[in-house]
Amino acid sequence: MAALRDIWEEIGIPEEQRLERTDVVKKHIKSLLDMMVAEEESLKERLLKSIALCRKELDVLCRELQLDPFEAEEESTILQMEKNLRTRVEVMLKQKRDRKQELKSLQEQDRDLCDILCTAPFCIDSNAVPSLEDLDRYRRHLAALAAQKEQRREEFVSSKRQIILLMEELDHTPDTSFERDVVCEDEEAFCLSTDNIAALQSLLQQLEARRSLNEAVCTELRSRIAALWERLQIPAEEREASAVHLPGSRARTRKALQLEVERLEEMKLQNMKSVIQAIRAELADYWDKCFYSQEQREGFSPYYDEHYTETLLELHDAEVEKMKNYYEAHKDLFEAVQKWEENWKLFLELERKATDPSRFANRGGNLLKEEKQRAKLQKTLSKLQEELESRVQAWEQEQEGAFLVKGQQFMEYVSEQWQLYRLEKEKEKQERHLKKSRQIETEMMYGSTPRTPIKRRVLGPHTPGKVRKLNGTSIASATPNSTVRSAFGGTIYHSPTARLPPSGGKRELSKASRSDSASRVLNSTTTTALC
Repeated sequence: MAALRDIWEEIGIPEEQRLERTDVVKKHIKSLLDMMVAEEESLKERLLKSIALCRKELDVLCRELQLDPFEAEEESTILQMEKNLRTRVEVMLKQKRDRKQELKSLQEQDRDLCDILCTAPFCIDSNAVPSLEDLDRYRRHLAALAAQKEQRREEFVSSKRQIILLMEELDHTPDTSFERDVVCEDEEAFCLSTDNIAALQSLLQQLEARRSLNEAVCTELRSRIAALWERLQIPAEEREASAVHLPGSRARTRKALQLEVERLEEMKLQNMKSVIQAIRAELADYWDKCFYSQEQREGFSPYYDEHYTETLLELHDAEVEKMKNYYEAHKDLFEAVQKWEENWKLFLELERKATDPSRFANRGGNLLKEEKQRAKLQKTLSKLQEELESRVQAWEQEQEGAFLVKGQQFMEYVSEQWQLYRLEKEKEKQERHLKKSRQIETEMMYGSTPRTPIKRRVLGPHTPGKVRKLNGTSIASATPNSTVRSAFGGTIYHSPTARLPPSGGKRELSKASRSDSASRVLNSTTTTALC
């Protein structure tokens, strides 16, 4: 304004015009400032409107994205607040777009898996924005479906391979639409539904059951063929050419085995006597295994029939089958009894050896080994007897009958064996005592006799006589005509000369020999016991 006034003064503008011009300048400046204020006020209004819109949009996005409401900093300026809100809106809009895009992708995967597995789609609102938890749950669901798909695919491929092999083995052609789908269709096109997998397993089980039946039938046919070979005494070269050696259990193998059985059955009817005798040998073997007594064996009277007919053969076959089933049903118990029998026989054998005088001449520690073995056997027999007693009792309670061994209850049979053993021992003891008594009487009456000739000890003519005390009795040894006897081996040494008369030589006798028999003993040779 000062510059304007100087110019106006130099120009010579009157005072009134100067005032007018000053008013014009002031009005112009005020107008410019008013315009600037209005523009800034408009900017402020736009910022406030933007803040309001952003807040509103943020509230909606927070609800859609299931997030907590956004709270802006109240202390910040309007410009900073608007910028923060606008940036937050852009971030949340991007999250919304990403979630919607991921949901779309997951739904496409879900449809593919559901088509293959024939399951219902995952339940989720396609129009709403999914939460992070929803998306995570959806992803885990699809991962489970994918794993299930792979598991079912592997199961299908494995089952398909087995089914094809079984159908080939059984000479079976697919005759249903499902079987054709399994065998002929592409693996990727097969629907892996629960029903289809169950039907697949059912088909596999049916085929395996048919194969098992074929195997059982073929095994039975082979067993019958082998049994008929033994009964008919078929030569080895004829057996080698038989259908029994065909591998597997295919339909043609089963048919060939059946034809072989029919041929052998025909031969069996033509060789009835030899077949029945072979069956009787097998039956006797089962009787032995089951410890049948003679009375029990005689209960099967056809065994002693000499009229060889087909009816007799059938009776023997039925009896063998009955005994076989009986033995197999209680095989463990019979084997345990057989083990006791074997140990008992071994125990008796060792007891017999223990009474044999010649065992003292054995060297190499055999005597000690036998003693240890006999002690071990006694413990084993006792343990086996206790175990068998409890098992037999359990068997009798279960079967509601007595368990017989050779016609006796087991414990009675065992007791009888022990009683026979004691009686035998007592009998042997009495026989030894009787033999010893007779020997003493004979020696008392006729003098001792040589038992085992061994090398004689030759004494020189100038060897002085020696006296040795035994049991308090002085016995003179050793003139050329004397006889020496060993207490251990019963060994007697004789001189080559004949016996001396009562007056020939001096003898020392025990007190017991100085009785009425002294004269008879003096006529015999002098007995000397050596330690």
